[in-house]
Amino acid sequence: MNSAAGPRNAPTGNVDTTPGNSPLTDPPADYCPPGAAKWFTLPDGENAGAKIFFADYQIGDGEPEATVVLVHGNPECSYSYRHVVNELGSLATKPLRIVVMDHIGFGLSDQATFEMIDMHQAHNLRRLVEHLDLRGITLVVHDWGGPIGIGALLLENHTRVKNLVVLNTTVFPLPKDGLNFTNFPVPWRRLSWHASPDLFPSSIWGTWAAIAVHATPGSTPKLFYNTLKNFARAVLGLAPDSWNVYKTMLSTKANANSSKRFVRHTKSWGHGYTYKTSIGTVDNRAFYQRIQSEIGEKWGPKGGNIPIRMLFGSWDPLAQPSVIEQWTEALPQLRGNIQVFADTSHFVAEHKGPEIAQAIIDVNGL
Repeated sequence: MNSAAGPRNAPTGNVDTTPGNSPLTDPPADYCPPGAAKWFTLPDGENAGAKIFFADYQIGDGEPEATVVLVHGNPECSYSYRHVVNELGSLATKPLRIVVMDHIGFGLSDQATFEMIDMHQAHNLRRLVEHLDLRGITLVVHDWGGPIGIGALLLENHTRVKNLVVLNTTVFPLPKDGLNFTNFPVPWRRLSWHASPDLFPSSIWGTWAAIAVHATPGSTPKLFYNTLKNFARAVLGLAPDSWNVYKTMLSTKANANSSKRFVRHTKSWGHGYTYKTSIGTVDNRAFYQRIQSEIGEKWGPKGGNIPIRMLFGSWDPLAQPSVIEQWTEALPQLRGNIQVFADTSHFVAEHKGPEIAQAIIDVNGL
């Protein structure tokens, strides 16, 4: 099918084409198809009145036979799915609707107003899905987009989801032994990913994010060398243009601090945690407990038994066998539908766009 994509008309009301206050005011041409950019004004929640960016468009003519919703993590935005979307345009043989959005504090959405986390972003995504009345969804989730996307739809709208594609994420308690975010990507706790918010000031957090998203596996000396080299490239303006998306969207202190909040809690991913912010004490333990208790019941063999695909880059604590086993225990239909790519990083969509797109096509039978 031709990769040309056309925008769809979103419901009126809280949707318009006027950008909000994102610092990313000049996105690259391939951020989304022409005419597909829209903004949804949140009607309630902690972010009431703020604008979420989303692109809603279709590949092919006629009534779409599948609707794909792509949910990004941190420190990313919808742009991280560009390779997947491009490949879908080439692979799809039947009409396909694609909805890809940016969380508050990321991409083209409004800036963060406090240090928000997964359950806040899940509420926002749920409101967008309900407003667009999306059904028969193939939900694609990566990184913190896992608890965000699954929390948004499993807990209140589980019948809207037809298929699930999981990319380097988890909604289960990350094992504290073995590889985790206190000893990855280097074995020293004070230099690990979890500690990086205290190593890099907010003023350069976006640069660090761009380097992290595009990092490749390697030994500890190689990682240090590449990090220093890439910082120098960024400072001298020699980094690839795609890096500017991440640098710019996290260039404000509000967005940088909200992104850092996610990273600080990678050490307790899936266990739940509390923290203090400008809106008071935040506690997401019940949020995770509900997901963990309901995912098998609603989407496993005794529930909807939805088709699932998993595609993980191996260079990642989330790709260790114990984490994958947690997924397969809750959703046994996942067995036999798992791909783990050697020498591929956590940010698998940057490197395996064709494979992810093919999995989306296959799980929909297109």
